[in-house]
Amino acid sequence: MNSKDIRNSFIRFFEEKNHKYIRSAPVVPIEDPTLLFTNAGMNQFKPIFLEQVKPDNKRAVNSQKCIRVSGKHNDLEEVGVDSFHHTFFEMLGNWSFGDYYKKEAIQWAWELITVEWKLDKNRLWVTVFEEDDEAFELWTKETNIDPSRVIRSGKKDNFWEMGDTGPCGPCSEIHYYVGLNLEDQTSSGVNTIDDYWELWNLVFIQSNRLSDGTLEPLPSKHVDTGAGLERISAVIQGKNSNYETDLFFPIIEEISAISGQSYEDKPIPHKVIADHIRMLCFSIADGAIPSNEGRGYVLRRILRRACRFGRDLHLKQPFLYKLVPVVGEIMGEVFNEVVEKRSHIENIIKLEEEAFNKTLDRGLNHFEKIIENMKGSRISGSESFKLYDTYGFPLDLTQLIARERGFTLDEEGFVQSMNRQKEIAKNAGKFKIQKEKLDWKILSDIAETKFLGYDTLKSSSEIVRYAFDENNVFLILDQTPFYAESGGQVSDVGIITGDGTKLEVLDVKKENNYFIHICKGTFKKTSALTCEIDGFHRSKIKSNHTATHLMHKALKKTLGDHVNQAGSLVHSEYLRFDLTHSNKITSNEIFEIETLVNEQILKNNQLHISIETFEEAKKNGAEALFGEKYGDNVRVVKVGDFSMELCGGTHVERTGDIGSFKIIEESSLSSGVRRIVAVTGLKSILQMQQNESTLSDLQSVLKTPPRNMLERISTLLKDKKELEHKLKSKASIKSEIKFLDEIIPVGRYKMLVKKVSHNEIEDLKSFGDKIYDTLDNGIAVVFLEGEEKPSAVIVVSKELNKEGIFAGILAKEIGGFMGGGGGGKPHLATAGGKSNNQIDDAMKNTEKLIIEILKR
Repeated sequence: MNSKDIRNSFIRFFEEKNHKYIRSAPVVPIEDPTLLFTNAGMNQFKPIFLEQVKPDNKRAVNSQKCIRVSGKHNDLEEVGVDSFHHTFFEMLGNWSFGDYYKKEAIQWAWELITVEWKLDKNRLWVTVFEEDDEAFELWTKETNIDPSRVIRSGKKDNFWEMGDTGPCGPCSEIHYYVGLNLEDQTSSGVNTIDDYWELWNLVFIQSNRLSDGTLEPLPSKHVDTGAGLERISAVIQGKNSNYETDLFFPIIEEISAISGQSYEDKPIPHKVIADHIRMLCFSIADGAIPSNEGRGYVLRRILRRACRFGRDLHLKQPFLYKLVPVVGEIMGEVFNEVVEKRSHIENIIKLEEEAFNKTLDRGLNHFEKIIENMKGSRISGSESFKLYDTYGFPLDLTQLIARERGFTLDEEGFVQSMNRQKEIAKNAGKFKIQKEKLDWKILSDIAETKFLGYDTLKSSSEIVRYAFDENNVFLILDQTPFYAESGGQVSDVGIITGDGTKLEVLDVKKENNYFIHICKGTFKKTSALTCEIDGFHRSKIKSNHTATHLMHKALKKTLGDHVNQAGSLVHSEYLRFDLTHSNKITSNEIFEIETLVNEQILKNNQLHISIETFEEAKKNGAEALFGEKYGDNVRVVKVGDFSMELCGGTHVERTGDIGSFKIIEESSLSSGVRRIVAVTGLKSILQMQQNESTLSDLQSVLKTPPRNMLERISTLLKDKKELEHKLKSKASIKSEIKFLDEIIPVGRYKMLVKKVSHNEIEDLKSFGDKIYDTLDNGIAVVFLEGEEKPSAVIVVSKELNKEGIFAGILAKEIGGFMGGGGGGKPHLATAGGKSNNQIDDAMKNTEKLIIEILKR
């Protein structure tokens, strides 16, 4: 069976047992700020386990995309070294939310593995929690496994907990022996020897861990299982390694073709790169972008780690982006995002590779210098931080190279250096609801807040829950017209009134299926409330949101299909849109984008909004956006035949309601990501009027019509630059005179040894000429602390040239003091070094050298 057949057979098996298939959630978690990446199949069901929401279906099955590279689940250092650890993997799982329990889970797991997949029972082992007599009895009585192969195990291996508190329970693990000799199997080898592969974990969530450590029974018991597709594929396909299955080996073959290096000769680089490119493809397809913070930094680490292993295969030019198509060929039929976003993924990876390659060789050279100057075998934290800060080496990359060379690294020192540089993170968001501190008063047990805001601005509502803090009133209602902040669109504002209640709604947040209204004012608990949103505020948001859809399509038409949304904000005053594009958007391109959007506004097309199944909408060409969570049924917003997107936001009825559209800002957000800010309606008209006023003022000042302004300003800038150059020359002469005041006598001769920064002197040689013109009977050496490397100018007077002392010869020796060299004419020469850290010692040695020469 190939991996596709294995995946399908798992899903089909449980569908036949009344499980509903649930699409994989994105690897970038949308509604869980506690995770950088989705790292387990249960992540999207966590609100159900925490009993925050009720499940639509009590039985579920899926294949979840997972990434484990940070935090508790960090397998990065094992990737490529062993045969089964990965940064990206698929977790097959079946769930019961308060429905069936241990008996069915155990029976069905055994049936699937031994009947459907026909794995050898003589190689299978099962572990159960040592106190779970029920599971032990079910395994030994309800299946035909040899009872001696069911092992009781401790909490470390067979008790699952979501956190320090919360849902938890015992688990049963199914292991498979991959050794050659069946007679070598022993129960003591399970969980201790690599020949026993864990295939499937059946978790029985039956308790709640309290803050004092005690356990209380949950009112509903759940089943949560997880089986890694990669490992199961290796077993079923008879492979010794996950990397030899059809999920990885086509990538490895492509790496060999690109590099000319065989997998057999260099397996570890092949495996690391094959693993990392899968992680990069799926994380970028789901909306992550490499950066220097959080999730983006993890991507950058993985990408640079793969580049470094590429060097082991003699790959010095960008190559990772060339592997994207083969990932799409393997996975695209199931996860079509890696095919749909192919050009975007390739573009982002290639840009990152190019940027890193520019500094990689310099960083490796600096690493060699660190090794040369080290005393002992431990690299300091400050040096490893310099590799990170100056050359872009993630800490684990430095650790990897150090380990290969037999060195260790001061991680604590690195963290201290990092913390010294970090600025305090800005507090994001208008409101932060400390949910754990709110004492909610529960009046009703409804499962969700019904949103009425697509059809009305006003409603009668009843309180479901309420709470207070020192500043605000928090309300959850049975129904509301207030839109909760979501999908980049800010929330509605307005008022809530009732008998003795008058509240101003400042913000609305969505938590699971509830809308939390954050209010100020007078509140009295009452049975009925009237909710009314600010219609003018809503109308401006609607205009900006529909304009965002139009602009997104215009960007694709103008710049290309590689453009994807990388973030957005729909505000009442403006719209902000982040897009994947590597080059600055030119003024001509902005003009074309604005024209396309305004043409659609002038057409006054009516928007068509429909509810369709997700699969139908995608088949019809609807665009699914980053940062959105889509259910089985989705809301499709279609604007004529121009654009069609999945969107839960509020929109105008006709495009003409937008009025007009104007881009007011275009900037770079990060490598490969641009940001556009635009305004609509009256704001757009005011912006154009302000631009016209500014143009009129410039015309008066420059005394030239608008068509000639560019030429006129260019001339003025050129004149300004020439004047600045003259002033710098004068300043340089003053500096030279000032430095000559610091000359000291050595017998009847003169000596000057001075250090300056690159900001003080523009042209070192020119400065040396000025010193030569005024220096009589002496030697001057001026060291320049450059941006990266030091240099020096050496001046020897004419009288000393006659006595056989030459600047060019001195330059070689002084350059040697800095780890470099030098040379030049008898009266004027230059020297260069390798590190600014060597200047102070070089100055001391130069003073000694000059004094010796002059005394002779």
